[in-house]
Amino acid sequence: MARQSKYSVFQPPTEKVWKAGLYIRISREDGDKAESESISSQRAITEQFVSAHDDIQITDYYIDDGYTGTDFDRPDFKRMFDDITNKRINCVIVKDLSRFGRNYVEAGKYLEVVFPMLNVRFIAVNDMIDSILNPSSMNTMMVPIKNIMNDEYCRDISTKVKTSLDIRRRQGMFIGSFAAYGYKKDPSDRHKLIIDEEAALTVRYIFDRFISGYSIIAIARELNENGVLNPSEYKKSKGLNYKHAYKARSCALWCDTTVRRILNNEVYIGHLVQKKTEVLSYKVHVCKTVEKSKNIKVENTHDPIISDDVFYKAKSLLSRDTRTSPKVSRLSVFAGFVKCADCGRAMQKRSVVQPNKKYDYYICSTFRKLDKCKCTKHAIRADVLEETVLAVLNKYIQIAVDFDRVICEVKKFDGALDKSARALSVIEAKKNEIASAKKILQELYPDYKAGLLSLESYVALKDKYEKTITDCESCVSHLQSTESSFTDISNNEFISKFKKYRALSELRREMLVELVDNIYIHEGGAVELHLKCRDEFLSATEYIYANRENRAKN
Repeated sequence: MARQSKYSVFQPPTEKVWKAGLYIRISREDGDKAESESISSQRAITEQFVSAHDDIQITDYYIDDGYTGTDFDRPDFKRMFDDITNKRINCVIVKDLSRFGRNYVEAGKYLEVVFPMLNVRFIAVNDMIDSILNPSSMNTMMVPIKNIMNDEYCRDISTKVKTSLDIRRRQGMFIGSFAAYGYKKDPSDRHKLIIDEEAALTVRYIFDRFISGYSIIAIARELNENGVLNPSEYKKSKGLNYKHAYKARSCALWCDTTVRRILNNEVYIGHLVQKKTEVLSYKVHVCKTVEKSKNIKVENTHDPIISDDVFYKAKSLLSRDTRTSPKVSRLSVFAGFVKCADCGRAMQKRSVVQPNKKYDYYICSTFRKLDKCKCTKHAIRADVLEETVLAVLNKYIQIAVDFDRVICEVKKFDGALDKSARALSVIEAKKNEIASAKKILQELYPDYKAGLLSLESYVALKDKYEKTITDCESCVSHLQSTESSFTDISNNEFISKFKKYRALSELRREMLVELVDNIYIHEGGAVELHLKCRDEFLSATEYIYANRENRAKN
């Protein structure tokens, strides 16, 4: 028995008429109508070709309107291929090769391998390609060359579009289909964001609750219980055709990921951070995350929903270890702040229940969970820690109040503001003196060369004015630093933040967020408090002591 080849040989159909499918495609860049003029043109050209050939009969139309040619993931192309495999059609007709596809690798695979294997006739009207009547038209170098040129066209367009979008992003224009939750596009300028007050209320609520001590899961649970629509459902309720890749059910709820994303988004303080994702290539339409250093950030492009202070407080809290049971709605006042002074790891809160009482305490997580040989307990009772921190904070609050009183007295009796004004006046005068001395120096040498000055006079005058310039520059430098201290001390952050908590009777989490950096517990129960505004505290201290020394000298 003769051996048969494993490759099928093309067999022309025995019937007289070819069953043709007219394939028509237009990309989004070519038009956005339901059936654009380009589609009508392609239909007319292919129909006219069929009418001139009695052996071809139109079986169906396959139209992909708004789909790129860089891949073959198109609904009607897939439907056409299913009809080919089911032998409903055996002829594919397109206006030209670019309408079939712009990916030369994939297009070549279909034209050179797939269609011949399936006995499919391929016709590109304007390119005068016909795999049956003119087989040589398929075998020339022109077919792959045209496919490469079509591919190159897409690559070039993709590069130009990316460059254009990046320029717009750097100009502070919003580039996106949908505005971030809490904002909407300005009806008069789609590249600008304006506040959507209805959603902005929820954004503010999320930040306020988080800073006041509520966990992210608890916030999400509250929003769901109150019937607040999550961002995707809210956009749909406003008539937007919004689709979310991670939505798993028809009525999606708030989740911790959504809340965390809002707390991390700088759009709410008026900044646009764009180009966070991009497609792998013009052929592979899969998004990848762009590293932060390559994001495009433009500040103050639109009105903020929350203040910078609130946003960065929340951001600071997000970086802390505040893990707790999902059943716990509100975090403890010290959650994320208490750390072991030796190993640096977070201290864990635990409870002890006795017959007549219950008390909480903190213990080093390294000792409790990892290795008892690497660290010790560092245990401290929660009530003792609270009393200690409260006492220390009240001490610094009183210092801030005293600093404020002393600085007011200094300004009142020593005329600090007048000193600042006088300093500015002297600085201006010294700068004018420097300019005059430099001008004289420029004229000295020509006078010496012209014989108007002797060598001795020239050297003496040159030394004199160079010294004048040096002394004046030193004076200006000193006065500028002095004037700056007068101006800056009026808005000292240590004083302004601490003094507003005067007469503090209990610890609140939002106060701890604003004033405390970290709390370190030493073995034996010693507490080390690291406060924020340490540089401002030193600045205020130096200012007060400097003024005391000046008054003592005078």
